[in-house]
Amino acid sequence: MASYSIKELERLSGIKAHTIRIWEKRYAILKPNRTDTNIRYYGDTELKRLLNIVILNNFGIKISKISKLSDEEMNDKVRELSAESSSPGNSIENLIIAMVEMNEFKFDKILSRYIMYEGFENAVVNVMFPFFEQIGILWQTGKINPVHEHFVSNLFRQKLIVAIDNLTVTDSKNVEKVVLFLPEGEYHELALLFYSYLMKKAGRLIYYLGCSVPFSDLEQVVEMTEPDYMFLSTTSSLNTNIKSYINKIAKKFPNQIIGVTGLQVQNKDIKAPQNVIKVSSPADMSKFLKS
Repeated sequence: MASYSIKELERLSGIKAHTIRIWEKRYAILKPNRTDTNIRYYGDTELKRLLNIVILNNFGIKISKISKLSDEEMNDKVRELSAESSSPGNSIENLIIAMVEMNEFKFDKILSRYIMYEGFENAVVNVMFPFFEQIGILWQTGKINPVHEHFVSNLFRQKLIVAIDNLTVTDSKNVEKVVLFLPEGEYHELALLFYSYLMKKAGRLIYYLGCSVPFSDLEQVVEMTEPDYMFLSTTSSLNTNIKSYINKIAKKFPNQIIGVTGLQVQNKDIKAPQNVIKVSSPADMSKFLKS
């Protein structure tokens, strides 16, 4: 069982820690455990209950009324109301619950429903990206069990691969070519997969190399394919120094435009070489493709 501080509950639920404490005191909606030094900490049960409360409250139900519901009644009410809504916020909260429960059926149903009503790209941008951002910091600091990350990442990866596979591969010799890869030691590929989907949909010829690509292999691929663009993503803080890596790749491949994305790029003030473009969001990617 994972454990969460009240600040981590705040980050996952969007409810201020001060408000959570008031709800606890006034309505006894959560029952935290306490350390020997009297510091609150919460388990998966409390997280799921809080997320259900947030969903019901978002539908206009008062906390005083929600607090009188049993967990089973609360779950039934959430299922009933969520079936009538495709709100991104409610979808994210339901996905977190499905993640904690490791419930593939629920996770797939929530995501598939949003895709059906809003389209695949909107589902990724409005639901999946915020979902992974919301829990990404907790993964990095080990506050969520790594098995949760593997579980939901692989489910979403399957969706992306199916979407990419359904796109037509161009056979034109005149289209722009893009090599997409993760640097050696990097394995977080979901953003890169989505960007490869956008590029393929836009008619580019893509060479997707996947995770942890050695620099020597990259040199061979560029020599064989002569791409117009290269695109990389870096997320892990344990990865090699991203500034020196970007400088190295820009110097080695001066004839290619190099797009870079990922948390390690967003969180650093990188003075990029002239042939490097920073892509921080799907909106940036749209500009990248248009230019």
